[in-house]
Amino acid sequence: MDIVILIIAIILAIVGFVGSVTPGIPGPPISWAALLLLSFYPSVTLGATLLIAMAIVAAIITVLDYVIPSISTKKFGGSKAGVWGCNIGLIVSFIGLPFGPQGLLGVIIWPFLGALIGELIMSKDLKVSARSATGAFIGFLCGTGFKLIYAAIVAFMMVYQLLIK
Repeated sequence: MDIVILIIAIILAIVGFVGSVTPGIPGPPISWAALLLLSFYPSVTLGATLLIAMAIVAAIITVLDYVIPSISTKKFGGSKAGVWGCNIGLIVSFIGLPFGPQGLLGVIIWPFLGALIGELIMSKDLKVSARSATGAFIGFLCGTGFKLIYAAIVAFMMVYQLLIK
């Protein structure tokens, strides 16, 4: 049974890493689930405090991943139309076909295009709209970066517990 726990934990860690850059797969919660499952492996010693802290961090990162692009769009001078466009673009990226590219490319393109279109509808100024869309793109990169860092920390903790300790 121990080997099954280990295999499932490793699979969850890999899926969590992939989910950090793939739309629709919640990377941090899945990575945390890998850590939780690994805590049941006999030679692993992960305390309840660490597991609770990592769960809270995973929840915060997951929420921020949806909020940061909107905030970033606003910081770059975007209006509510740009923020709404960014959010609609994120939703479209989850839907995928028949609306266009899916996967990482879709998650990059659609929030940018959504913010750009939203701003163009309101201001008709391409320069202002492009700046707002750039804010959406930077927000996406920040959210993805946080998720990747979290997944890498979980992977390191797992490797440390299994091989180094």
